[in-house]
Amino acid sequence: MIIQDVDAHGYQRKVTQLAILAGQMLLQHGAESALVADISRRFAYALGAKDVAVSLTANSLTLTTIINDNCMTTVRECPDKGINMRAVTQIQRTCILTEKGLLDATQARYKLDHITPRRYNRWLVVLMIGLSCAAFCRLAGGDIAAILLTFLASSCGMIVRQEMGHRHFNPSLNFAVTAFVTTLVAGIGEKYQIGDTPFLAMASSVLMLVPGFPLINTFADMVKGYINMGIARFTFASLLTLATCIGIVAAMKVLGVWGWII
Repeated sequence: MIIQDVDAHGYQRKVTQLAILAGQMLLQHGAESALVADISRRFAYALGAKDVAVSLTANSLTLTTIINDNCMTTVRECPDKGINMRAVTQIQRTCILTEKGLLDATQARYKLDHITPRRYNRWLVVLMIGLSCAAFCRLAGGDIAAILLTFLASSCGMIVRQEMGHRHFNPSLNFAVTAFVTTLVAGIGEKYQIGDTPFLAMASSVLMLVPGFPLINTFADMVKGYINMGIARFTFASLLTLATCIGIVAAMKVLGVWGWII
């Protein structure tokens, strides 16, 4: 596509802003780096860009477009907004519609601006987290008392995690406090010997804090050549794991029990 309109500069600015907005939203909602770069380029190419360059860092995105031999570069910060695959898939669908010529730059921008991440009901999340951790306890051989204690501890921990997340606390602090509260509740079983396997409740109830998605993205980025992004995500996942360990050890120290560590 060759842009010959007198407002070619304005059109290029619109295309550039659209492409980087798509990449910014993808990065904020947990997409892997290869997908972020690919979708950003596809948006720009679909709307007439001759060449596109994308550079990613852990919390920012830089994009350059070339249209009619004019070069334009823009940079955006990408503060984390939580993993949300619905937003990622909606952005991909908008990109496909743009490539097929069903959307122009203005229409595509409108669709991106109106993408809202869907959140599950908080109490449903609490219930499912409690059930999943309880299931892990059962798989590990826990008795009924340990399973119920795991359900209670992980549910309480998830409520704390949601409340701290809603108030925008630092993720590491969030994980540390959540691990502390969860282990504190589960550790009651070990302290007062509730059931035959109370130590399994302490181990199973904190499994909700395993940073699985960041670790998956870490290896996906490294395999696909985004080494710096992979290292940054691995560091972030490691900090979350360290914070979780600090919370667990602090709760065990308060209770005076060491459960599954010993």
